[in-house]
Amino acid sequence: MPRHDRHGHARTPGATRLVAVALVALVAGAAVGLVGARDLGGTAVSAAEPAASPVAAVKADDATPAASASSTPAPSPTATVEPEPEPVRFTFVAAGDVLPHTPVNDSARTADGYDFAALMAGVQPYIEGADLALCHMEVPVSPAGIEPSGYPLFSAPKQLVRDLGKVGWDGCSTASNHTVDRGTAGVEATLDAFDAAGLQHSGSARTKKEAATTAMYEVTAGDRTVTVANISFAYGTNGMPVASPWQVDLFDADDADAAPIIAAARKARQQGADVVIASVHCCVEYRTEPTDAQRSIATQIAESGQVDLYVGHHAHVPQPIELLPGGPSGDGMWTAFGLGNFLSNQGTQCCIAATSNGVLLSATFTVDPDGAVGVDASWTPTTVDRLGRHAVHALTDIRDGVGTLSAADVSSRLAAVRGAVGDEARQRWNPVEPLADDVVLVPRTSA
Repeated sequence: MPRHDRHGHARTPGATRLVAVALVALVAGAAVGLVGARDLGGTAVSAAEPAASPVAAVKADDATPAASASSTPAPSPTATVEPEPEPVRFTFVAAGDVLPHTPVNDSARTADGYDFAALMAGVQPYIEGADLALCHMEVPVSPAGIEPSGYPLFSAPKQLVRDLGKVGWDGCSTASNHTVDRGTAGVEATLDAFDAAGLQHSGSARTKKEAATTAMYEVTAGDRTVTVANISFAYGTNGMPVASPWQVDLFDADDADAAPIIAAARKARQQGADVVIASVHCCVEYRTEPTDAQRSIATQIAESGQVDLYVGHHAHVPQPIELLPGGPSGDGMWTAFGLGNFLSNQGTQCCIAATSNGVLLSATFTVDPDGAVGVDASWTPTTVDRLGRHAVHALTDIRDGVGTLSAADVSSRLAAVRGAVGDEARQRWNPVEPLADDVVLVPRTSA
């Protein structure tokens, strides 16, 4: 029976390959010989070569007499050889900041609540097509008695988290400079909403025990399962007090100190992670070019060999995607310095034009049986039609314009994203497709 992933897509695990080695009895007490077989690649196996697995010898005095015209041949015993383990391959997508200002909430408002899924429908195929999709929830959910609000102290409707799940996100990083905008109650309301929606979360915690638990996902392909960890860190909280040091994961960006992030990645591997994805909320807003501190932080993480993929946030504009030297395999660590905005009200009216844009970072992971991890990165440019009820689109899907965006607007925004991202990673024109059989989140322990 095919299994179903968390989006309900039917997937059929790959067929197990069996290699049979036949033992054929020779006539009238003759010695038994090993008949040539084919290996996995179709190459003949010589009788002089050792078998792939031990085969019990047949004694000469047990040999079956040769069959006559009137007798029925005895069946030949067979032995199976375990197939070579296959690599686990899965697709991944991440996006920029989910930053719902009050006008965004107004666009999502309905007669009986909110519908944020309608705003994200234009990019839903790019999200739900991935085996694992992680967003960045920059703001807290409104605690009981607090109305949703925008800048400077954010507070989002809890329906936002529900709708992130509806369009295909499996979880979000939650460490940002706005994590504690609504204090402890806001942190608790946010993570409660994620739990209620069946989504994973990383970067903030309700208890010390939860903070010590790394956010994990189990990815299964065929007979193998690998564990993917997501760690999430922010540079600060805009001066807002943090009730407990474990409430939000922080690091010192002013000193370019990546040690806490590297330590968390190392702990994730000690807790069983085969793949580690680091979500880093840093450093200076509205700058396409990463700061020196930002580059230093990413370089330290790459050189540590503990992180497979770096996903950056906070700048609110797209930034370069580069392959930095290092990484666990030594073949480099793909680094998305900043993915811009995924859903927000920012634009020329408040900030700079590039804040209307974002990047969907895509990657295909290959985890070999020996644990080696390969990452193939690509990206898709996105934008928000701020005056068109904040609809999110893939820019390459709307070349002729859509909503309030003209073809000229789309062309200008597309050129801006391409210029910011650079050409080290290839641009992707179509949604990724699932490669794994199943993805399951591992609940974090808060009690």
